[in-house]
Amino acid sequence: MEGIISFGNKRDYNDFKKQIPYMVQPLFNLIREFCLSLGVNVVEDIRMHRVVFGKSMTFRWFVDVEPEKEGVIIKIQKTRKESPQILQIKIGQEITELKEIIKNAFDTIN
Repeated sequence: MEGIISFGNKRDYNDFKKQIPYMVQPLFNLIREFCLSLGVNVVEDIRMHRVVFGKSMTFRWFVDVEPEKEGVIIKIQKTRKESPQILQIKIGQEITELKEIIKNAFDTIN
């Protein structure tokens, strides 16, 4: 029975980064590094077209980041009852306010 169920190879960020437009990579990396810096309990899940950040092994996600041609689309979720807040960040745009929103979402979820 061994080998019947396969979950495939888990993608890593270096593999995912190849599909991010070159000009968007610094912005994407900055957001990613900020999310990972929020705590040791931050879990990163590399998906097909986006990267999702959750809190702990229960994986209550708080940020979903998807690269675009000229920036990123970010979905931020504070609670399961509310719809996610969707933001579009362009290359060169200031992200100080975005960091505050992400930190607040991280602090809010259980």
